[in-house]
Amino acid sequence: MGTMTKREFLRLTAAGAACLACPGFAMVASAGKDPGKFTTEAHFYTVTPRGVQCGICPNECTLKPGEESTCRNRINKGNKLYSVAYGNPCAVHIDPVEKKPFLHFMPKTRTFSIATAGCNFACLNCQNWEISQTSPAKTRNVDLMPPDVVKSCIESDCASISYTYSEPISFYEYMFDTAKLASEKGIRNIMVSNGFINPEPLKKLISHLDAANIDLKAFDSQVYLKLTGGKMQPVLDTLVALQKSKVWLEITNLIVPSWNDNLDMISRMCKWLAQNGFRDAPLHFSRFSPLYKLTQLPSTPLNTLLKAREAAVAEGLKYVYIGNVPGRGFENTLCPSCGKLVIERRGYSILSDNLENGSCKSCRQPIAGVWN
Repeated sequence: MGTMTKREFLRLTAAGAACLACPGFAMVASAGKDPGKFTTEAHFYTVTPRGVQCGICPNECTLKPGEESTCRNRINKGNKLYSVAYGNPCAVHIDPVEKKPFLHFMPKTRTFSIATAGCNFACLNCQNWEISQTSPAKTRNVDLMPPDVVKSCIESDCASISYTYSEPISFYEYMFDTAKLASEKGIRNIMVSNGFINPEPLKKLISHLDAANIDLKAFDSQVYLKLTGGKMQPVLDTLVALQKSKVWLEITNLIVPSWNDNLDMISRMCKWLAQNGFRDAPLHFSRFSPLYKLTQLPSTPLNTLLKAREAAVAEGLKYVYIGNVPGRGFENTLCPSCGKLVIERRGYSILSDNLENGSCKSCRQPIAGVWN
């Protein structure tokens, strides 16, 4: 493969032609288990008699010297905890913000998206398992330190940076340092996450975060554990913390047949959301496609998605969408007051916009969101 300039790479990413290989930047050797350029000391950890204990997420891995965390991004080196996912993303891309998905946050803008390998969950249905279920030592990575991310975002005429694709909580230090620099330059920061993070790291991150899409995998503790390997309650706690902050929040629920498609479970989830202040938070029910360890399952039936949407509306949620079912109008925004079409979409494109100063043109009802 010939060498590309960064400008050539950015043109390719804007056209959707480059992602995981990231040929436009310098390809780098992985950090492995030795601290180096792509390794930084972790922000949250304690030293215990049993080893160093990570404090980023509720897994709270305790590692002896040389051991690797569940997310594969942290190692104990000399009784200090290091992240080996710093400045070495394996995925770099320019996306429409609607792809994340965000339908009420800065529509029609582009977002500079990055990810390193690794994740603190082990979802059976992961769509990006090639990078989430491995370590930075095993992926082709790019040399892209936080200042370079911000510079590339500006050069690409993107309004935001998205920490996405794998699990940004597992590359917390890289995300935090980049977000801090981006905020200083007036660039918005977006986290697309499973929400499995401890309160203190989340509180620190929120100060530089503008929007988050949290994937609420199910609404049953046992199903959550079996499907993801993680616990549900910390995710609910994250949702509540974000809802109380100034971070714009959207929620995704991927409906997996035979796992979380029980209508009673979905109704209970929607009731909890309504009762805990999330009526204005867009909820995206997303269609499952057979991937990774659940290839034996069918795609989510359309009728299941429609019933889920009906349950959410019945509980008083105002903005409910169906994803991965293009061309049916399920991504359109309707006014919760007069019922008229406010934003008409097709895929990631906006066909018509009847929004004026954040309100429905027909009845002047404010439409929740960050519109500019």
